[in-house]
Amino acid sequence: MTNLEVSPQQEICPPAPAEGRSGPCLQLWPEREVPLGGVRAMNVKRTLPQRGLPTIGAWCFLDSFGPDRTAMSVLPHPHIGLQTVTWPLAGHIRHRDSVGSDVVVRPGELNIMTAGHGVSHSEFAVLPADGGGLPLQRGLQLWVALPDAHRHRAPAFEQHRELPVADGRGFSATVMVGEFGGVVSSATMYSPIVGADVACEGDAVLPLNPDFEHGVLVLDGGLAVDGQDLPAGPLGYLGAGRSELEVQARPGTRFLLIGGEPFGEELLMWWNFVGRTHEEVEQARGDWEAQATLPDAMAAGARYGLVHGHGPDAGAEAGRIPAPPLPGVRLTPRKRTVD
Repeated sequence: MTNLEVSPQQEICPPAPAEGRSGPCLQLWPEREVPLGGVRAMNVKRTLPQRGLPTIGAWCFLDSFGPDRTAMSVLPHPHIGLQTVTWPLAGHIRHRDSVGSDVVVRPGELNIMTAGHGVSHSEFAVLPADGGGLPLQRGLQLWVALPDAHRHRAPAFEQHRELPVADGRGFSATVMVGEFGGVVSSATMYSPIVGADVACEGDAVLPLNPDFEHGVLVLDGGLAVDGQDLPAGPLGYLGAGRSELEVQARPGTRFLLIGGEPFGEELLMWWNFVGRTHEEVEQARGDWEAQATLPDAMAAGARYGLVHGHGPDAGAEAGRIPAPPLPGVRLTPRKRTVD
């Protein structure tokens, strides 16, 4: 779960207003193709953050990738201040991290990694044992910003192989995180939040928390919301104040629903770091680069720890991703245009 852009843009995410935010609405925010450099050599479709809409609840990053047959191969890289949420739709991904995890996540399973003050990890597609062609890869990669009270906590990882399902009028939803339709996921989160993978067809009515703002990303098929078409691709921002969502779905429709209480803290996002100030991000970058000069025994006790299996004898999996250079200018905040 990494941002591999060669020249990542810094993002200032102003706090969502406590009062006067948008009521129920439907705004379409277009996806944008982001070419990722490095060994993964693939394009992703990014729908969050957006200029004017940097967050939905604590959700601050949303990429979708595939379907394609480009093998994911992401060497160790760092994170701070966030939780990564990995939700594969096709293909298997091997996750290794500096807290000692070494697991394979499959469609229908969920990986949650809490970066806290610093963690590193790698992700590789699991190739067929018989040496056949590259497997089909498709999935979603999301970040959740940690609130100030938890963003310096120790890193942690959890995998959920069985997730609860909420069934209702015209829909069935796998509850990835938070609570939806009276069903609660066991995934550990640190903000009031929801994330669900929803399948529906025809007329459906979904229960929503009116204190949350919500967004919808159609994966397959298409929806009509408030009489407006919502096709696969753009992110549909629904605003806040909805206690239910009425949709008309095409056959085989599947979509991601995310939401949460509007996030009340300003964020500074750059590369794989979610911080608060330029100095904090600069320090995080410097700590990662300094760690590259340490022997493994010392790196294991450094800020980001050591991801085992990527040493000098690891062949194609040897190495790490260096941090790109910081821009030569400080940032000015971007205004959140959705209130």
